[in-house]
Amino acid sequence: MPVSPDTKPRLGISTCLLGEAVRYDGGHKRDPFLVDTLGAFVEWVPVCPEVECGLTTPREAMRLTGDPQHPRLVTQKTDVDHTDRMKTWAETRLDQLAAEDLDGFIFKSRSPSSGMTRVKVYDANGVPAKVGVGIWARAFMERFPLLPVEEDGRLHDVHIRENFIERVFCLRRYRRFRTNDGTRAGLVAFHTDQKLLFMSHSPKHLEQLGQLVAQPDKHTHDELLASYEHGLTDCLRKRATVPKHVNVLQHMMGYFKNVLSAEEKIEMLDVLENFRQEFIPLVVPVTLLAHYVRKYDEAYLRRQVYLHPHPLELKLRNHA
Repeated sequence: MPVSPDTKPRLGISTCLLGEAVRYDGGHKRDPFLVDTLGAFVEWVPVCPEVECGLTTPREAMRLTGDPQHPRLVTQKTDVDHTDRMKTWAETRLDQLAAEDLDGFIFKSRSPSSGMTRVKVYDANGVPAKVGVGIWARAFMERFPLLPVEEDGRLHDVHIRENFIERVFCLRRYRRFRTNDGTRAGLVAFHTDQKLLFMSHSPKHLEQLGQLVAQPDKHTHDELLASYEHGLTDCLRKRATVPKHVNVLQHMMGYFKNVLSAEEKIEMLDVLENFRQEFIPLVVPVTLLAHYVRKYDEAYLRRQVYLHPHPLELKLRNHA
């Protein structure tokens, strides 16, 4: 599925993950999936906190120390404190990134600057605990709380990877709508297109978003669009599970109850049951339903983003 330049998500990323030799030891942490696969469908905005704040490559390794909520960033051997340098740089860099129209960020795991979870923090006795957040990652997440964020290690989990990329592409679609249209009628159309995608994540949030769209006069226009983005973000944070997908697929099948032949109904029910038991991946029932959408020219389902929420080449629905 080709992705045009204006629909490509823009993602911040730790520079070392792209293969740039900016690590403390002069090396890199190139991630093949991010560079070779996802990279064809997104625009990268690289960020290396250490190099950009003025440290050299190579350099002395650093670690977090003290209070996990307010840790210090110090060198491991000479105990030089770089916390203030990093925070001062981060304030300026965050202002720059605010103008970059980012749709998310991928951090380097376990990094004292960029790790977003379970970073080692050393106490006064030099004992580490995996309870910290990197100085840069914390600042970014506090500044942009609605943006999808992940780290390279967690993205090896296929379910986390799918959820993150789905959120990123949906946020890009919404921002494209706000830029190119932004009208209340356009919001109704956007919401209609995303309904089944939202249902697969959270029927409760789908209902709340529907109420927001149905009663636009309760908000100013800017408040309406901002509230919708908040609701969209909260909805997609909920993991799309097998039972939720089955619910959506059964809902879609209902549109064909008067047109499917007996054999087609049996085939569809068999596929749904095999998916429910996790014998086959999601791509199988979705592909079969997409075939019925084309065969019977089902207009409402044809516009549903759920059938193609992200590029097929990423194979995010191919895992059982």
